[in-house]
Amino acid sequence: MPQITSNIEYVLRMVEERDIHFVQFWFTDVLGNLKSFAATPLELEDALTEGVGFDGSSIEGFASREESDCVAMPNPDTFQILPWRPQQQGAARMFCDVQLPGGEPYEGDSRAVLKRITEAAFDAGYILNISPAIEHFYFTDSSCNEPLDCGGYYDLMPLDSGNDLRRDTVLMLEHMGIPVEFSHHEAAPSQHEIDLRYADALSMADAVMTHRLVVKEVARSNGCYASFMPKPIEGVDGSGMHLHLSLFDLEDTNLFYDPNDELGYQLSDVAKHFMAGLLAYAPEYCLLTNQYVNSYKRFVDGFDAPLYVTWAQANRSALVRVPHYKAGKALSSRLDLRNPDPACNPYLAFAAILSAGLRGIENGIELPPAQPRDILSMSPEAIEKAGIKRLPQNLGTAIAEFEKSELMREVLGDHIFDYIVRAKRAEWNEYCSHVGTWELDRYLPVL
Repeated sequence: MPQITSNIEYVLRMVEERDIHFVQFWFTDVLGNLKSFAATPLELEDALTEGVGFDGSSIEGFASREESDCVAMPNPDTFQILPWRPQQQGAARMFCDVQLPGGEPYEGDSRAVLKRITEAAFDAGYILNISPAIEHFYFTDSSCNEPLDCGGYYDLMPLDSGNDLRRDTVLMLEHMGIPVEFSHHEAAPSQHEIDLRYADALSMADAVMTHRLVVKEVARSNGCYASFMPKPIEGVDGSGMHLHLSLFDLEDTNLFYDPNDELGYQLSDVAKHFMAGLLAYAPEYCLLTNQYVNSYKRFVDGFDAPLYVTWAQANRSALVRVPHYKAGKALSSRLDLRNPDPACNPYLAFAAILSAGLRGIENGIELPPAQPRDILSMSPEAIEKAGIKRLPQNLGTAIAEFEKSELMREVLGDHIFDYIVRAKRAEWNEYCSHVGTWELDRYLPVL
């Protein structure tokens, strides 16, 4: 309790000293959309100690009208001043845990799911660190997908008109205590990538939510629109969120590193079993890492996104890649999971990924052989003979794989699991019944 008390005192002192007039309480709905309400300084102390009640029935995937009372309990450790708001009578934010009136974690709270999984991992001696490479597009406005530039991979000015936008975004993120490793123009026109420095899974999920808002705020203030839609432009690469994963013990030792690895990858048995779990459960957690109809428009031939459940070192078409930029450096030993996209709910996606990897360790799942070849150059017969699975090709297939997963139900709990199945099935059915421009252009003139 002394630590909690001192953190609360720090927040109250910062609010007074920095002239903060609004403190926003942040949490997400089940699909990862950011929600917020604000408290004034007069109400802040009570809010920090008792939480703030709200109507959970108004939040997508939360409580029914009959059981609508929820409490947002702010975490003072996550207090940050919002740099895009005015300095005088400014604003700050804190992430919240959603609870029931009696103080129990609310079963519909995504952040609570990840907290439960990371705490169980910690009790077993594991800490998952994540460094995401998050891609997005800039468009002229939210009503069209007209890019701001025609630049390509690593291009600089004058082609990269988003350079200043990225610069402002990076500075703003660092101002909020979120360190950035790299930023650059990506392969598609007006597509950009910002790589966040690794942190534990829960802190990184908070950082991803903050990053998405900061990117959009910087774009808005410069008269344009930022989108994390996975595939907003036909015929070019979509946006992914590659996750660089490493498992540490409680003494801050990277458990993935083994300089004596007989396969030559410098991966420990722990890393190999963790990766085997990622591969084994990928079709089941794909609905969480890629949760929209549009997410599966990335998974087509000819673009930089994985299609099959494989792993490799240099082969970037694999689902899991073993980066080898700094051979022999223990802290750099990691796995690159390449299918997630930036529109996912990071709390649920990270919880599923961690659980899949740990299940691989617990059950001693054996790692299949690496796939150094570009699998797209193999014949369907060769792929089938090798026993290589394909990732779900559309949202409908992803729902079917997810729905039969005992692990995903165990990770999420019945409330969130059942809601996601209902919501995603409704989305898929609506999409399947829609008659689009492609069909009209192709069939109407001839049928």
